[in-house]
Amino acid sequence: MTNSQFKLYDTSLSSRLIMGTALYPSPQSLIDSVKAGGAEIVTLSLRRETAGDGAANDFWEHIQKLNVNLLPNTAGCKTAKDAITTAQMAREIFGTKWLKLEVIANDDTLQPDLFELVEATKELSSQGFQVFPYTTEDLGAAEKLLEAGAEVLMPWGAPIGTGRGLMNPYALRTMRSYFPDTPLIVDAGIGAPSHAAEAMEMGYDAILLNTAIAKAGDPVAMGKAFKLAVEAGHLAHQALLIEQRDMASPSTPVAGTPFFDLDKIN
Repeated sequence: MTNSQFKLYDTSLSSRLIMGTALYPSPQSLIDSVKAGGAEIVTLSLRRETAGDGAANDFWEHIQKLNVNLLPNTAGCKTAKDAITTAQMAREIFGTKWLKLEVIANDDTLQPDLFELVEATKELSSQGFQVFPYTTEDLGAAEKLLEAGAEVLMPWGAPIGTGRGLMNPYALRTMRSYFPDTPLIVDAGIGAPSHAAEAMEMGYDAILLNTAIAKAGDPVAMGKAFKLAVEAGHLAHQALLIEQRDMASPSTPVAGTPFFDLDKIN
């Protein structure tokens, strides 16, 4: 595995951009955007795939052509019981033990229900699922999710679809420091490539987003922009950013330089 690669469960990956597959203006736009973003993982909803119309079948055919890893989600579930049932159906349909686990507590914020999330993670992990829980920056909940069997955590940047970026960068930095060896993926709320770069500069392992690319004026160009931003942020983290200072510091030292005293030159 090279320095640019990382692992999620037992899978080595090169791309640190994970993309959703909803809200695109057309199937071709989706395909071209995923290719432009270089994503090796895409999320998809079981409920969309089982809608029972021809569009769902066409969508599934397009996804298969991408030849990427699938990360089914439990979008729309509000209880652990619903999420577990949906996960079991997703494993049958998509043939993967990966699962983006969403259990929503509030319709306005789409904030995860941390209690139900931990319960569902424990049960699904015992059934052999490799769970990617959509959570908050709460360290206590994060510890319980890891104890329940999750090996990856996906804290939100902001509520889903808001595009507000990182609402609580202090908490996200704390989470990164607290779990240095756990793969962490910022999921939700990312609205601009600069938001993704900021999270990657903190040392996050990857970014998961959908709306910012799908609803952009040019989704394909935006997919490429996010690809570059994620790569730039990761490279900057590896290169070690300078520490911030309260007072100015001259970037060009003057004391002791040969041409400092101009009178002596003349």
